Amino acid sequence: MSDAVKVGFVPFSAVASGTLVAFCDDGLRFGPATAKALGAAVELVKRAASASQFKGKTGAALDILAPEGLKASRLIVIGTGKASALKLNDFLKFGGVAAGKLKAGASAMTIIAELPDGAMTAEQTVAIGAGLRLRAYKFDRYKTKKKDGEEGGALRADVAFAVADLAAAKKAFTPAGHVVDGVIIARDLVNEPPNVLFPEEFARRASQLRKLGVKVEVLDVKAMQKLGMGALLGVGQGSARPSRTVIMRWDGAKKGEAPVAFVGKGVCFDTGGISIKPAGSMEDMKGDMGGAACVVGLMHALAARKAKVNAVGAIGLVENMPDGNAQRPGDIVTSMSGQTIEIINTDAEGRLVLADVLWYVAKRMKPKLMVDLATLTGAIMVALGTEHAGMFSNNDELAERLLTAGIESGEKVWRMPLGPEYDKLIDSQFADMKNTGGRHGGSITAAQFLQRFVDGTPWAHLDIAGTAMGAPKTDINQSWGSGYGVRLLDRLVADHYERK
Repeated sequence: MSDAVKVGFVPFSAVASGTLVAFCDDGLRFGPATAKALGAAVELVKRAASASQFKGKTGAALDILAPEGLKASRLIVIGTGKASALKLNDFLKFGGVAAGKLKAGASAMTIIAELPDGAMTAEQTVAIGAGLRLRAYKFDRYKTKKKDGEEGGALRADVAFAVADLAAAKKAFTPAGHVVDGVIIARDLVNEPPNVLFPEEFARRASQLRKLGVKVEVLDVKAMQKLGMGALLGVGQGSARPSRTVIMRWDGAKKGEAPVAFVGKGVCFDTGGISIKPAGSMEDMKGDMGGAACVVGLMHALAARKAKVNAVGAIGLVENMPDGNAQRPGDIVTSMSGQTIEIINTDAEGRLVLADVLWYVAKRMKPKLMVDLATLTGAIMVALGTEHAGMFSNNDELAERLLTAGIESGEKVWRMPLGPEYDKLIDSQFADMKNTGGRHGGSITAAQFLQRFVDGTPWAHLDIAGTAMGAPKTDINQSWGSGYGVRLLDRLVADHYERK
């Protein structure tokens, strides 16, 4: 696991060395502890701000080298805008902005955790720390050489937060740090090349959660055949790499309490099968397991922070390859539910994987809710771009909770429609349903397909094709794989389903 930033806490009175980070509002005002630490450098900031037209807008940064009157070698002032209007997600971005100012190599940084109107809360402080760690992440383990001046050099920094309440900050940092660890795990999984991360290896890595007390069961092909998982197995039958399903259980609440369940699509590589994709950008299909990566990262976060909830994580792991044994358009497969599916397009494979895993979880685990995540359709990117994941749900309360958690975490979702009119589009002449309803409403008909396998359980489907891989870089993510969904779902659990 990448851990480029080491975070610690010191009192406001500590003397900063290396890089000093301070916060001001849109009137260039500092908090009292910050003003005391800066001393005469407050006037230096005002002069530098005037020269560079820095106005303290939210997320803007003023960088001063060798600031006169300070022991610090560098002073970075980050604007908060109107401090009263700040949301928790803004502090995450502040951490990303600070990390973005650091160059590769060893660095020391002190951040004064104070706003103009007083000390930051412990939650605000640790959000900055999370932003630092997320921005510092790089996936470069396969590079044997680095070019001079390449921004690829890993950032290594020891960061000290100067805080008003050391005990509160340390207490809040530990669980927040475990959530960041979960995001990093998800990013590592999405970024791995497909010759390294295939279904068996993915299952092995998920099994490492046993060290945290997670119960892990791995279903091989023989076990899935016995269960009747014909939809999932049909996708993987063209690959030399055998498919796997992994069931992870964290029991953090009282015995017998119904769990919350999270299901991830884990297509470790997707050629499209017989309905093969064009060659352009096919390499990106190593990330078609972004939903499964999120579920593993989330289960790590819940177990590591000892969340007081019973949770199930389930992932279907396959490769979709076009050899002589691959399923064909026109084939009819029987799912674990007993429902039959006509294969119209072998590149509509993720919903087949999810169908059997959703049914397994619904019938075996009897969860109070299920949320599935999948890089399912290009159509959702046409509709929503890369700013929101598409959300479909059969339960208004769950949908509203996910919307709120998305706003709070910054991993936003947008609700899309479901309805019987769309359901008709996947009715088949030869089977109970077909696996695609055609071009129009492609994300919706995929969700309608999945809804047939939830057995009435409160359920939400998140189509994360635009947010989990290849999305534009942000203040807190410079990686191709974003680890989308871990923070969103951890927030959902913490706010609504964890015993207080």
